[in-house]
Amino acid sequence: MNFLDLFASLQAWIFETLVQPVIFFTGLGEFTEDAFEGVEWFLIGVCELLILFVLLRPLEALIPVHRFNDRNARWNDFIYTALHRLGIFSLLIFVSLDPALDALTGVLHLEGVNPFNLDNLWPGLVDYPVLVFIVYLVLLDFFDYWYHRASHQFNWWWALHSLHHSQRDMNLWSDNRNHLLDDFIRDVYMGLIAIAIGVQPGQYALLVVISRMVESLQHANIRLHFGAIGERLLVSPRYHRTHHAIGIGHESQGSGTLGGHNFAVLFPIWDMLFGTALFSKEFSMTGIRDQLPSPDGRSGREYGRGFWSQQSLGLKRLFGLDHRTATPMNAQTDRQTGFNKEAS
Repeated sequence: MNFLDLFASLQAWIFETLVQPVIFFTGLGEFTEDAFEGVEWFLIGVCELLILFVLLRPLEALIPVHRFNDRNARWNDFIYTALHRLGIFSLLIFVSLDPALDALTGVLHLEGVNPFNLDNLWPGLVDYPVLVFIVYLVLLDFFDYWYHRASHQFNWWWALHSLHHSQRDMNLWSDNRNHLLDDFIRDVYMGLIAIAIGVQPGQYALLVVISRMVESLQHANIRLHFGAIGERLLVSPRYHRTHHAIGIGHESQGSGTLGGHNFAVLFPIWDMLFGTALFSKEFSMTGIRDQLPSPDGRSGREYGRGFWSQQSLGLKRLFGLDHRTATPMNAQTDRQTGFNKEAS
């Protein structure tokens, strides 16, 4: 029995033994097909977690950027990753949006408006499925770049996204360390874009899996880069670590205003085209400047140590209920950022 047969058998067993009885007991039989697909993506998420642990965890032990100050940080980030990889949030939102957007498209057609669709723009492309997949991957990454950049431009958005940057012990599970509201907004945004350009559900699921596996590599605590050329083709751990660097990744030219560098999710070409690329040879320490103690002895801003406190503080920042202001920016604060100047 090969892996695919074993996977299919396990999916069928879990569905028939655990899921189907619950569906029938609760009278939700109309969702049987969706539940069966949900089991499939649950198992895909399990495979992702196993692959990440087997491949990246040893690298974090062999070639780490630094030793962790808080060992519990990794476990807390794992909770976020498990919720996302096993909860199939992105796929569920995509499937939910698809009928709504189909209805909207029908209304627009009646009004004589034909929405943009990649298949209509380049009809012959559908004969080359691999090329279609690559085009979709590049297009979605382009829109993801602007979403990510926008989250660093507006104070209300940064209030949510800053949770992601507050991890000072960044690790292989840190990619999904996000505020749930921020994730919901992003998933809706990316789902709408994908449907609008003609991505099918099966394609979208594979696009999501590939993207988030690469993003997990980017966040891993490993001293790794792709070389002068490779760094400009695919976002590496070093390139993305610069985005998370204290005083660099989330600030415009180190001025203390929102902005930053290296917003690209997969392909650095977007940073290069739009002037936000910073190809540093340093492996900088990660975090947010206002987490650091101030020169007058005040403690840094608190972003929460556990899942619920992090979610709660994010909402407080969003609604202006967290009155802790940013630490003044000066030379002493710069010295506390802890940059590691050693190039690999």
